[in-house]
Amino acid sequence: MSAEDLENYETEMELSLYREYRDVVGLFSHVVETERRFYLANSVDVQARSEGGEVYFEVTMNDAWVWDVYRPARFVKNVKVITFKDVNVEELAKPDIELPKGSGF
Repeated sequence: MSAEDLENYETEMELSLYREYRDVVGLFSHVVETERRFYLANSVDVQARSEGGEVYFEVTMNDAWVWDVYRPARFVKNVKVITFKDVNVEELAKPDIELPKGSGF
């Protein structure tokens, strides 16, 4: 396998992951970013903890999807992340009205 073949493969995998994200984002209520991963989740709990003078965050998510090109199964029932870095949690805006597909609008 040449370097160009490998690069094309990685590009195709990333494009496939983006398409999957686009298809599933509407199923979730929150976006969670940690230093290592990006998640979509329907339930998020972030707890700041302190131990030995160090502060860390314990993030618990339920009904989640993980942005990871190398994971064969990206849907996860429960996720727990422990991190010393920043955690960003955003609630996704839901449209007030959803028009049926193929309605012409």
